[in-house]
Amino acid sequence: MPLKAKISHPALAGSQKYSTSTENLLKEQPGDDPDDVLFNSIYGVRSIELNRPKKLNSLNGSMARKIIPRLQEWQKSQIANVIVIKGAGRAFCAGGDVAALANWNTQGPQGQQRSVDYFGLEYKLDHLIATYQKPYVALMDGITMGGGVGLSVHAPFRIATENTLFAMPETTIGFFPDVGASFFLPRMEGQLGTYLALTSEQLKGVDVFYHGIATHYIHSSSLPDLEARLAELTFPDYIELDARHRIINATIEEFVTGLPAERPTISGKLRETIDSCFSEERKSIEDIMNALKSVEDQGDPELKTWATKIADTIYQRSPTSVLVTLQQMRIGRQWNIAEAFQHEYNIAARFMAHKDFVEGVTARLVRREKTRPNWQPNTFEEISAEDVAQFFRDPPSLRLLNTVEAAQYKDYPHAWISLPQEHEVERVLRQGKYETHEEIIQHFVEARQGKQGVKEKVAEILERKAK
Repeated sequence: MPLKAKISHPALAGSQKYSTSTENLLKEQPGDDPDDVLFNSIYGVRSIELNRPKKLNSLNGSMARKIIPRLQEWQKSQIANVIVIKGAGRAFCAGGDVAALANWNTQGPQGQQRSVDYFGLEYKLDHLIATYQKPYVALMDGITMGGGVGLSVHAPFRIATENTLFAMPETTIGFFPDVGASFFLPRMEGQLGTYLALTSEQLKGVDVFYHGIATHYIHSSSLPDLEARLAELTFPDYIELDARHRIINATIEEFVTGLPAERPTISGKLRETIDSCFSEERKSIEDIMNALKSVEDQGDPELKTWATKIADTIYQRSPTSVLVTLQQMRIGRQWNIAEAFQHEYNIAARFMAHKDFVEGVTARLVRREKTRPNWQPNTFEEISAEDVAQFFRDPPSLRLLNTVEAAQYKDYPHAWISLPQEHEVERVLRQGKYETHEEIIQHFVEARQGKQGVKEKVAEILERKAK
């Protein structure tokens, strides 16, 4: 769909369209590496291995063009039971290959459209994963950021290990949290999603599991045995997807060996402070910064140090990125899974025509400067509400690969696989059926069939929230 005439950048104006046909996007391009993704079959398991270890398996168009048709083929197959995706080396996938995109953006309108086409291809792949009709298991062993999150976080099974390092670092490079972040970040407990989106702060190891980014925590040494065990599973044709998920969930639980911590790092007073400072009642970034300043003025030395660090972190980020991201977090809860990717596609197209993306990528990832990039505009005050609104103005325009009604859900259909969330604990608490915290914890342990981490997670929620 053409952009409105008022968009002045030549890459997005006039007859230029956001969307390029899927057929053209999937055609092999000059320079595509035949070995950047490896596919394998072991009995009922079909595996995808991202194979750019020197680039931390950063996702590019060549990889997406290979993965999409394979997933479509396996979804129709009678003998493909489980899909497993993993990464070679010390990363699952550290993000998209943004250095290439920034380079294209310097080459005029055609280069910028090439970048927009890449995001269209990536989001089609991510939405296909989010609505996939076969069990899909993501082994998030190692660095999992940006584009790597899109390949994993929407899947029913997401396995963290001691090596997992999660982050959405887009505001650092003059961009915004994409790959469906509009959907999954606002749906995280409290204000953790907004906090992670604005600051690019990292979650490590078991914290990725406790906060719901992962559904299971397993030591990395057990992953080969788990994959072999999954290959042994067989499903009669008549078994529904949900029943298959329950069998796989029980299978993964066979390989858990205990948690390295009883509580997430972000818990207690720190968690309460995050929920307060980034609350939806804070209508603007100024409100958030003032809330952080008030924490700095209080007596708790650890929280004071934290607030000072976070305020400086937000200041270092692209002002445009921060304000667009804050708006994205506030309204993303209203979008279904399809709308999230479609709106993000339009937002990404606008960022490809914005100076901050090239500046951020070049400064942070190419020149590796530690000083604040030369953002334009350089302050929050220079950016009007209308400037931010422009990023959200266009109706959804991306044509997705799966358009059935089930591909437009508003809440993850496989949420039961993850640890209980605060709203579930609150609902049981308000029912008044149990007299002690221990009874409530036992209720959830039984309801989740003894799942690892349930006891610890519910206990932390009750300690923090229950009176």
